Amino acid sequence: MISETITSEITERIAKLKDSILATLPTICTERAKFYTQAYNEYEDSPVILKRAYALEKTLKEMTIFIEEGELIIGNQSSKLRAAPIFPEYVTAWIINELDEFDKRPGDAFFVTEDQKKELKEICSWWEGKTLIERGYDLMSPINREIHDSGIIRAEGNLTSGDGHLAVNFEKILEIGLEGYLRKIELMNDSLQDSDPEFIKKQNFYKSLKIGIESLKAFIIRFEMLSLDHSLSEKDRKRQSELMQISKICRNISKNPPSGFYEALQLTWFVQLVLQIESNGHSVSLGRMDQYLYRFYKADLALGKINDDFAMELLENTWLKLLSVNKIRSWSHTRYSAGSPLYQNITIGGQTMDEQDAVNELSFLILDSVGRMKLTQPNLSVRFHKKMSDEFLSQCMKVIGKGFGMPAFNNDEIVIPSLIELGVKKEDACNYSAIGCIEIAVPGKWGYRCTGMSFLNFMRVFLAALNNGLDTMSGNTFHKGNYQNRYGS
Repeated sequence: MISETITSEITERIAKLKDSILATLPTICTERAKFYTQAYNEYEDSPVILKRAYALEKTLKEMTIFIEEGELIIGNQSSKLRAAPIFPEYVTAWIINELDEFDKRPGDAFFVTEDQKKELKEICSWWEGKTLIERGYDLMSPINREIHDSGIIRAEGNLTSGDGHLAVNFEKILEIGLEGYLRKIELMNDSLQDSDPEFIKKQNFYKSLKIGIESLKAFIIRFEMLSLDHSLSEKDRKRQSELMQISKICRNISKNPPSGFYEALQLTWFVQLVLQIESNGHSVSLGRMDQYLYRFYKADLALGKINDDFAMELLENTWLKLLSVNKIRSWSHTRYSAGSPLYQNITIGGQTMDEQDAVNELSFLILDSVGRMKLTQPNLSVRFHKKMSDEFLSQCMKVIGKGFGMPAFNNDEIVIPSLIELGVKKEDACNYSAIGCIEIAVPGKWGYRCTGMSFLNFMRVFLAALNNGLDTMSGNTFHKGNYQNRYGS
């Protein structure tokens, strides 16, 4: 339960940061596109997995970084606040076709300069014939391509971006730290046998992991130095002290496991941030945050290192960082997903392995902090079960009453047995979390895309069946005999 002395309103600091984000017009950022193009060009003959690693490395080491005035959780996705990066390795056609229309959209408009348009055209020209969607089209049979183009079955989201829909194992990285991950990678690589038929493939995999983790370390160290530089020129002593603390936090978590709640939350954000920079797949979620952060929160509270007001402020700053992540989609996709949603889901509540209520004080803090901010990010999900306390359920109802659609509920009584029936181990089934809007996953182990899988417009199929295969929207006739005649298959 939250301390009764906690303030009921957001602080002036959080209010200013919130107003700054909401008042910022969405733009685009070309830095990532430029760095990825340069890296893919330089390593054009390398396996894709290594090209991706080298491109991420270049981006994290060279992209613009900044610290917003007053923020306590730091780390930016692009060169400016609310600027959406471009991911040319997936698709470029719609970017070029819609470039002059970004700022004219009736919703989710993005404001692009003429210099950015020129740069994007140059970048996109290099990717001609090399993008994911072009590879996907090459693999389609003529009938599948025509059906796809007609929109009856259309997998545009998966052909033009990463898939996302996962929650990584935050608990593990908080336990062993980045250096711990590097040691595990080295051990796995050293254990490879050159007689293994997949030796080279596995070796490239571990090499790419090492590049990725070392790049993340370098990224965090850049923020260590930036916050230190800011502290040296800061006139306000309180803010100077905060910047020095942020620098110290970054220095520690760039190598070691976090030593407290503040460090654990900052490392969690850095991992989430780099996942978003690396891939534009949405629904990259944060798992059971009230569980993997609780030990840090409880220990710091006992030592007097934090209080609930400060923990709440850190959480609210993190929600603003999640909101700052931006994504530009094609208009054909945007019109069905207005508001630039990223579906970054956080799960609280649920059960322990011995089927006891897992709700703790941090569960209340996360619930109330999301309720106080009333933002579109993060998505918040509560795992409901019969042993949940009336107190927590009542608090959930109060947050729902604020009218912004959160939290959502997942029923443990249904989900856990269903996962076990599918072959998931009980310990993993009990640790499931929400990803995206309604999907679920076991963080770091198992995920299931239970929505958005078939991309099938059932009503158009039904109407075509009633019209002897004629799809009135596209004018095409789809039936077996038709395509046997046209394509000989």
